[in-house]
This record gives sequence, C-alpha cells and structure tokens, in this order.
Amino acid sequence: MAAKDFYELLGVERGASADDIKKAYRRLAKELHPDRNPAKDAESKFKEVNEAYDILSDEEKRAAYDRFGHAGINGGAGGNPFQGFAQGFGASFADVFDDLFGEFRGRQRGAGANGRTRGADMRYNLEISLEDAFHGRTTEIRVPTAASCEQCNGTGAAGDSRPTACPTCNGVGRVRAQQGFFTIERTCPGCNGAGQIIKNPCRGCAGTGRVRKEKNLSVQIPSGVEDGTRIRLSGEGEMGVRGGPPGDLYIFLSVSAHRLFQRDGKNLYVRATIPMVTAALGGTIEVPGMDGGRSKIAVPAGTQAGKQFRLKAKGMPSMRQNDGPGDLLVHAMVETPMNLNKKQEELLRQFAEAADVRTTSPESQGFLDKLKEFWDDLKG
Repeated sequence: MAAKDFYELLGVERGASADDIKKAYRRLAKELHPDRNPAKDAESKFKEVNEAYDILSDEEKRAAYDRFGHAGINGGAGGNPFQGFAQGFGASFADVFDDLFGEFRGRQRGAGANGRTRGADMRYNLEISLEDAFHGRTTEIRVPTAASCEQCNGTGAAGDSRPTACPTCNGVGRVRAQQGFFTIERTCPGCNGAGQIIKNPCRGCAGTGRVRKEKNLSVQIPSGVEDGTRIRLSGEGEMGVRGGPPGDLYIFLSVSAHRLFQRDGKNLYVRATIPMVTAALGGTIEVPGMDGGRSKIAVPAGTQAGKQFRLKAKGMPSMRQNDGPGDLLVHAMVETPMNLNKKQEELLRQFAEAADVRTTSPESQGFLDKLKEFWDDLKG
C-alpha cells in the first residue's frame, strides 16, 4: 500500500509555512484524538497526522521528504512510522501537547504532597463613603472563613492516628490510563486526588482539617480609590485542606453616593445655586471642598445657568504615581426669585419695561426669533 502524502494528510500546500502546518495539525489533532473522537478509525488517523507533523515540523526532515519522498526520511515507508516519537517529543510538539492535554495536566496542580491542597480565595464586598475614598482610612472587617482545626492540627485524623497512603494510587493522588499510545494521568477516584485516606477522622472537623470561624482583619484603604477597586490580602482566604496553604482574600470596594458631590474619575462636580441678582450684577459665592475647606468663586455679571467654574487640584487624589489630583467643577444654578411682595413685583415690571430684551436677554430673544422663522416657514 502506497504511503500517504504528508501534506495531503494535514490538508496544506507543499509551500505552506511552519505556522500554517502547526495550525492544521492542531485542528486535526483535537478532532481525531481518541479521547474526543469515538470513531473506530480515529486512532489510526491520529497516528498518521502525528507522523506527518513530526516530519514537516522539522526543517531537515521536511527538506529530505520534499526531495526524496518517504525514502528520504528515517526508516522510509517500511520503517517505524513513530521513530521520532519513540525518541521523545520535540520542542515543536510540546506546545501542541499542552493545548490538547492541558485540561488533564491542570487537575494535577490542586493537590500537593500529603493531600494538602490550597484553600479557596474569598471575596468581601465593602462599601465606603466618598470621604473615605478621598482621605483613605483603616477599617476593621469581620470575615467568616475556614481555619485550621485545633483538635487535629489540620491533619483531619483523630487522636494520635495519621492519614495513610491511598492503596489505589499509592499516595500519589493520580492514576494512569492508557489512551492509544498516550498515557494520561487522572485524579485518583479512591482519594479524590488527596493521596491519603483517613480511617479515623477527627470529630471536630469531620476529617477535613478545617473548621468554620470568623476573624477580624484590618484593611488599609488608600486615598483616591475608585468604585470597583479590588484589594488583595494574601493568605487571608480559606485555610487549605489538611494543612494546605490558605487562599487569598479579595476586597471589592463600592463607593456610596454623596449628598453634594458627584465623581467622574479624578474630577468632582458640585452644583452651586446663585441668586438671580448675583448672577446678573456679579459677585462672589463660597463652595465647599471635599477636604473640608471652602473656596471663593468670583461670579461675573451676566452669568447664565449651566456655566461651569473650574477649581484646579480640588478634586480627588490619584492612586497613580506622579499624577496630581483632579479638579472641582462647579455647576452654576441661577435661582429665580419667589414669593415677591408688591414693591418687588413693581420694580421687576419697571425693569422689564425699561430693558431692551435684545441686549439684556439675548438668548431668550434669539429663541423667539427662531420660533417666528419656524412658524413663518409653516405658513409659506
């Protein structure tokens, strides 16, 4: 039977680049691997694809194959088609192997020696005020967690007894299974990867080596933190199983709404109500700062509602090095007088009669002119 063309097996052209060959191999290997493909001929096709990739991924072997065909490679068409694999996997195949079998290898990382596994990470949601975010503070939190059992010192075994090696995996925590010509390691079903079996479990922790407790922690909140900031406390998560190392505690901050200020990144916004007379004639107003101080703002005559005044470096501090604080933006709100007495009403009427609206109220007059043009267009 004539040997199959390696390029045809991978579905690539003879002039294909090394990257194209690797991509084609990855696709076919995942498709044909016996663990993923139950078809009867999947394993034989998988071997053919592996052989093709072993030759075409090596520059010297590929050059010999391109020149002499199967006769130009080690062993020829009648030799051992897996000679390259018998000598070990090359670097070009290692990364592909990781892609295919990373899911199996990843399971081995959970359990360490003596069945000790790292504890789980924990999350704690902490709400702070905008003042806390501005100044920074130290706060105490109480966290429910899994701590080492004092009765068994975290071993999970009662009294003077000790865990024994699992007879199924001989204490390794993994068992091997043959898949085609690959040997795959899986988590031991007898001990769930722990490598040990506890025949006399501790009553205080039911053999887990952990008990539920609450602990107090001090958390340092830096100034300038934003909503959603995450603080990591290394080693403050749950204690690992049977004396394993603890996980980490992640504190997620949420900043509550403020009654005066609104925040946008480093900048702060505040609304300042200005009396109509001050807005018309000009004057000064005072606005508060997040630092507790006060700032005076000169209001020019004719200030309109919506005008913004910027106070440099009066916003939030920055958590980034060499980055200064933000600004405080003051949004002017002009207040219309209410509850006027007769004298005040008369004075306003006199002002209205004497005023030229085109100069005293140009925006209002401009709006009226646009309305007139619109209505005239409708009539036309």
